[in-house]
Amino acid sequence: MRIVLDRPRCEGHGLCEEAAPRLMHLDDEGELVLDREEVGEADAALAKAAARVCPVAALRVV
Repeated sequence: MRIVLDRPRCEGHGLCEEAAPRLMHLDDEGELVLDREEVGEADAALAKAAARVCPVAALRVV
């Protein structure tokens, strides 16, 4: 599975980072950084949770 970030849509709320801290983080400027774009089954639930809590729907799991 892949995490897809729509960078122009992302507003840096940080809710996704709270849901999946081992997959992503906010950098010093408040920009979301995906630490891993490819995730296995073990992290798929975290990735999906991060996508669900994003208030601007900037994350998708495909």
